Amino acid sequence: MAEELDLPSYRDRLDRTMAERGAWPEGSPWVRDAVAALPRDGFAPGRLWRWDGLAWQPVDRTADPAGWASELYRSPDEAAVTQLGDGLPTSSLSCQAVVADMADSLRLEPGQRVLELGTGSGWNAALLARRAGPGRVVSVEADAALAAAAAERLAAAGLGVEVRTGDGDLGAPGRPPFDRVIATYAVEEIPWAWIEQTAPGGRIVTPWGRLGHVALTVAEDGKSATGWMQGLARFMPTRTQHAHQQRTFAEIRGTAEPDRRGATDRDPAQIADPWGLGFALRVALPDLTVRTGHDQDGTSAWITDGHSSWAVLSARPTGGAWTTQGGPRRLADELETAWTGWETAGHPGVYDYGLTRTPTEQYAWANDPDTGPRWPAIGCPPGERRGPTPV
Repeated sequence: MAEELDLPSYRDRLDRTMAERGAWPEGSPWVRDAVAALPRDGFAPGRLWRWDGLAWQPVDRTADPAGWASELYRSPDEAAVTQLGDGLPTSSLSCQAVVADMADSLRLEPGQRVLELGTGSGWNAALLARRAGPGRVVSVEADAALAAAAAERLAAAGLGVEVRTGDGDLGAPGRPPFDRVIATYAVEEIPWAWIEQTAPGGRIVTPWGRLGHVALTVAEDGKSATGWMQGLARFMPTRTQHAHQQRTFAEIRGTAEPDRRGATDRDPAQIADPWGLGFALRVALPDLTVRTGHDQDGTSAWITDGHSSWAVLSARPTGGAWTTQGGPRRLADELETAWTGWETAGHPGVYDYGLTRTPTEQYAWANDPDTGPRWPAIGCPPGERRGPTPV
């Protein structure tokens, strides 16, 4: 006999955890009400996937109901993987804290027209529809099977959400302008179609690459969208803006002697701060991968461009770090330049950064969209324009 599943207890525990840590947005109390009325278990498939340290293992509701519920309600910060492709996650039911945070950033009001990109299980669309009202939400999903399953769940809930199968980067052509647009997958370049399909003064909330999520406001003339970083939430990437195949650090480093050796008085431990310098380096050097680690001598950093260049900052017991680097680019030097730019800008944190998109370019900025330093966010050839551009 299958054990009885007490889902309300799982829901209540996650709700209390969110409340205790202040994760429910005070400015958008509707979010907590919507989650209570439309819990995530009502939109989760019967099979989830759990990482056991070596591979993804299925967790079926029928065979292991408690394990399934535990996976779904594990933590405010844990997504539940709902689909695999080639052994890797391709869809998930997003973690509850991030869903709440992004819904808060959307500033959604009843009656507004909403475009959601990346339907997934349909849960996020359900929450939006409860706030906006029946017939006000259009959701686009690239995977036909996911779209069909989500449409069934949403119809059963009586929420009046239109689910389309298609490329979310193209938005929903043919519909009136939307007041709000929200994506549940990460894009490096904000698709211009999203801005074209958003009414002047409308708001677009989306995960941005490896950085976090931003909220952009469309200008009154419709010719640009700009806005501030909202947090460090990171999502699966879009299926259409494919990243280039990356080589590992070990593959690039190889066994050859470094091309250059040196030293710096800077402490690599600062790089490990995702809300400070670590974030600033991802803005200034978006194509680099930076990993840090700690031992008895301090924190060291390993840097690569994923293609042909590498650098290491090895902690010295007396402070600072030894530097070694190889390849056509001087990544330690590029990092030094970006570090100096961050200091010159006044050590901005995550919430001091923003993004602007026009029909022809996209750039990040710090402190002020008009007068602050700028960095190319996309389309920057390796080794060029690595420092901020004065405005």
